[in-house]
Amino acid sequence: MDNDASLPVDHPSAHATLPKWLHAPRLSGLPPLDSSSSPPALSFEFFPPRTEALENQLWACIRRLEPLAPRFVSVTYGAGGSTQERTHATVTRIVAETSLIPAAHLTCVAASRGEVDDVARRYYDAGVRHIVALRGDVPGGGEYVPQPDGYAYASDLVEGLRRIGDFEITVAAYAETHPAAISPEADLDNLKRKLDAGATRAITNYFFDTDVYLRFLDRCLAAGITAPIVPGIMPVSNFSQAVKFSAMCGASVPDWLSHMFDGTEDDPETRRMVAAVIAAEQVRLLRANGIDEFHFYTLNRPDLTYAIAHILGARPKAQGVKPA
Repeated sequence: MDNDASLPVDHPSAHATLPKWLHAPRLSGLPPLDSSSSPPALSFEFFPPRTEALENQLWACIRRLEPLAPRFVSVTYGAGGSTQERTHATVTRIVAETSLIPAAHLTCVAASRGEVDDVARRYYDAGVRHIVALRGDVPGGGEYVPQPDGYAYASDLVEGLRRIGDFEITVAAYAETHPAAISPEADLDNLKRKLDAGATRAITNYFFDTDVYLRFLDRCLAAGITAPIVPGIMPVSNFSQAVKFSAMCGASVPDWLSHMFDGTEDDPETRRMVAAVIAAEQVRLLRANGIDEFHFYTLNRPDLTYAIAHILGARPKAQGVKPA
């Protein structure tokens, strides 16, 4: 028996369901994924460890995600090059011990051109052929001021890397405009300069509303940018931390996201399930709109990223992994 039959006739549900179904717009489901669907290209970002325990966590993350055969994995570089040696050690170990292709972050901050060039040459000599070229953040915050004898901006760094070696070069894009940009138009002009200088692709900062990224793609195309603009995806494992990150990098946190995590502060299992659902829906909607490459900010925690990659159709592959 229909449950509505037992409801009072003046109860809203007694009359609302059928008219809503008859007159509401029909919404198509997302395209089905099956064995004939090719998974999109994936890449993953890690950060270098500061302690032995964090190093173990990082390498557990790397080993967990390696069988998914990402296009590349990037390793971050602290403000002002503060993690330079740890980044280099992590990248060179990835080259030596895994089947992965590493991309090392490199910044302009607090270093001369000669010093930056030396780091780039060390990477090249270690077998690293992919650099993520960034302007970088000032240690401790504050306004960015170019180093007098250094690379002023990421576009200059891209040009310098092109002189040093045959690097594949990725740069950053800001779907919601860089916090320090004087305008969205100026920010887009800066992205175009980096790509025109020789960058291969751009990866966006993370965002939560798919329309933010899709509108940004429209603006890029209108500006004559045709290089791949890869969406950056950050599965939210800690909502309060995500809010702090977002305030610093200019990513908006929509009200619906706050509502989704409301009440999960002391319930990590529910929080993980909510995070997986949100990120999976995000990437599936982007995929339905024709996006075929994703970059995941893993925060050195692999499980959410692995699950979402699985939903996208990625499956473990034999990679001939080198012994640790």
